[in-house]
Amino acid sequence: MASRFDLGTHVLRFWEDEGLLIPERDGAGRRRYGEADVVRVAAIVRNKAAGMSLEQIRILLDSEAEGRQAVLQAHLDDIAARMRSMELWRAMTEHALRCRAHDVTNCPRYKAFLADLLDDSRPRPTLPPEPTAQELADVAQERHDG
Repeated sequence: MASRFDLGTHVLRFWEDEGLLIPERDGAGRRRYGEADVVRVAAIVRNKAAGMSLEQIRILLDSEAEGRQAVLQAHLDDIAARMRSMELWRAMTEHALRCRAHDVTNCPRYKAFLADLLDDSRPRPTLPPEPTAQELADVAQERHDG
């Protein structure tokens, strides 16, 4: 299972410890992943890539979870906000690519993309959260395993 999704085995064990996976065991106690487990891992991988936390994914995968609709709506709202930001970043990068200014920070049009950050009277946009220690450890382990 780990190799199928290019994950470290420790990641699958962690997800199992967190209750996201409950693989069957054979007589020797070895994990035996079935088709339902494959789909759950695919859902976890895809939703983590979409920015969901493991707690949000746990709620997503539990159709009986209280507040499921609210969690999913909040995630949709987050995706919409990130998409708006990505459109701005794309336009800013496209302009920088075409801009003839030696230093784009001197270009008035480029500065317009930064106006919300340069205007002291406006609230600053929030930055994406920094990865958790566990996420950094997972990435380091995946690089080591890979």
